[in-house]
Amino acid sequence: MKVRKAVIPAAGWGSRMLPATKTVPKEMLPLVDRPALQYIVEEAVAAGIEDILVITNRGKDSMSDYFDYFPELEERLQRDGKLKELEAVRRTADLANISYIRQKEAKGLGHAIWRAKAFVGGEPFAVLLPDDIMRAERPVIGQLIAAAERYEASAIGVQQVSDEAVSKYGIIKADPLEEKVFAVRDMQEKPTLAEKFSNYAILGRYVLDAGIFDILEHQAPGYGGEIQLTDAMRTLSQSGKMVAVDFEGRRYDTGNLRGFLEATVDFALAHPDTGDWLRSFLKAKAETL
Repeated sequence: MKVRKAVIPAAGWGSRMLPATKTVPKEMLPLVDRPALQYIVEEAVAAGIEDILVITNRGKDSMSDYFDYFPELEERLQRDGKLKELEAVRRTADLANISYIRQKEAKGLGHAIWRAKAFVGGEPFAVLLPDDIMRAERPVIGQLIAAAERYEASAIGVQQVSDEAVSKYGIIKADPLEEKVFAVRDMQEKPTLAEKFSNYAILGRYVLDAGIFDILEHQAPGYGGEIQLTDAMRTLSQSGKMVAVDFEGRRYDTGNLRGFLEATVDFALAHPDTGDWLRSFLKAKAETL
């Protein structure tokens, strides 16, 4: 199996980041020197993805504008000799073949993914949730693609979470196949501590068989009255092959303020233009507290 396409569901309202997201999509908030969404696109491209579909809603046209050419700006940068900036601006437009479609009704993540059916066709495809920014030596979605191809199965990204966090995530029941790879037997959406199958939580990266669309089309609303992707994946896991990958890398939940700030600090410390300065600044600041 060859995974060539990716879907990025970005139709949420960003309510955990208000008031900043009242007029600016949360996916376009700057994380050091680029919008958060660009990190997601770059991860997909680094894993060999050729075509990307972004699921949006009203008020998010800035996404398509950002990944498009901007002739007036580019001409100005060329004229002013700002070639480094020109290269960065052009690069965003040339990253991948990016398409857009709107989720016209807020019916949940499962419904948003179902909207990608025509784009995907009958191929296996990747899903990357934009709230989940990954920092890893090897692209996390690439780790899942490798496992999906090796086992000819759908794949989901997981890591262990604390007991206190279990009720915030989809949780899997699984049997080990090899180091850091498991056969998925069942899953549940945001269970209580008493109900949990394990502490392995599903964290924002998936490689799915196109059969998920037939399941989603008939999926009844679940947790929160929405069509849950976890419920459809549960059915998929019980009718076919699915593996879970305990991926290598640090995951940041940038859909909330604390996670966004953690990611900003860590990425800024790793950035060649800001790392040394920020390290000195933080040390000096800590001495005054």
